[in-house]
Amino acid sequence: MQFTSVQKRAAAWIAIAILFLLALWQLGPVLTPFVVAAVLAYALTPLVNRLDRLGHGRMPRVLAVLLVELVFIVALLGLLLLVVPILAKELPLMRDQVPVLLDRLSGWIEPLLAQFGVKVSLDVASIKGLMLQYLNGNVEETLGSLLSSLKLGGSVALAVVGNAVLIPVALFYLLMDWDRFVARIVELVPPHLREAFDSFTTESDTVLGQYLRGQLLVMLMLAVYYSVGLSLFGLDLAMPIGIFTGLAVFVPYLGFGLGLVLATLAGLLQFASIKALAMVAVVYGLGQLVESFFLTPRLVGERIGLHPLAVIFALLAFGQLFGFVGVLVALPASAVLLVGVRRVRASYLASKLYRG
Repeated sequence: MQFTSVQKRAAAWIAIAILFLLALWQLGPVLTPFVVAAVLAYALTPLVNRLDRLGHGRMPRVLAVLLVELVFIVALLGLLLLVVPILAKELPLMRDQVPVLLDRLSGWIEPLLAQFGVKVSLDVASIKGLMLQYLNGNVEETLGSLLSSLKLGGSVALAVVGNAVLIPVALFYLLMDWDRFVARIVELVPPHLREAFDSFTTESDTVLGQYLRGQLLVMLMLAVYYSVGLSLFGLDLAMPIGIFTGLAVFVPYLGFGLGLVLATLAGLLQFASIKALAMVAVVYGLGQLVESFFLTPRLVGERIGLHPLAVIFALLAFGQLFGFVGVLVALPASAVLLVGVRRVRASYLASKLYRG
């Protein structure tokens, strides 16, 4: 059986794509920091280029890169440091409120179980003693447990530290030579496909820009919502918890989950009543509904042309295939795939296969 030149070229491209996907699959853990750095470089390169233009060539590019990367790292650390005042206030409260909470919990559980014929006697005094001993533990014990946990999970700790060092380094070199890297990739595209490739990348760049702007709007709106909502219930730490939750939703599910845990803990320690659970149920329940069914689909999904169901499927699918990094890049990667799907669909509708 003889194959035409078109069939041979198609088979060659399919083989290249399969080998590329297999390489990604096998080298996933190694590629993770480079993928994260590449995504960040794509987002931050316009800022570096703008600084270059503002400096009219008098500012070395390395200075512009260092400035942009430093601002980004400071902003990221600022987000993480929002947790510090929360912990600084909650740890002393835990020492004061834990005994009260345990007494109330015991007084609620024992009568409830007694109604079903189950007699349980909780040794509240011993539990309080153990918890207070743990909370009042000295620094040496805390450091000892931390070191032992690092020994047990040394590979995980090493991977986290390695990525924390490697990502900024990779980001620096990518920002320095981003245009050169892109030009090298474009050179690999066959000349007869260059026009279609340029059109595809231009449309993808437009869609990704819309995604980033939409995601930023969602984060800012949710930060305001959670801060105001928690403040209305009288939570002292409403501002840092609300801002942290809103900005951390950039990481789907994880950001919301961390904010939920912090708000629940802060509410229980401050109110020591059912009011804390009511606050979390109302503010975070309504916030999740608004974000999942209105903000993200409208401000992110519609901007990149993805249906709300496609947004949910993309998050689940990429998370299943590539883990945490997959969740991070799910929507921008889906936006690029959407551009490809649109073009394949248009080619199919114009083909003889469809028209008969």
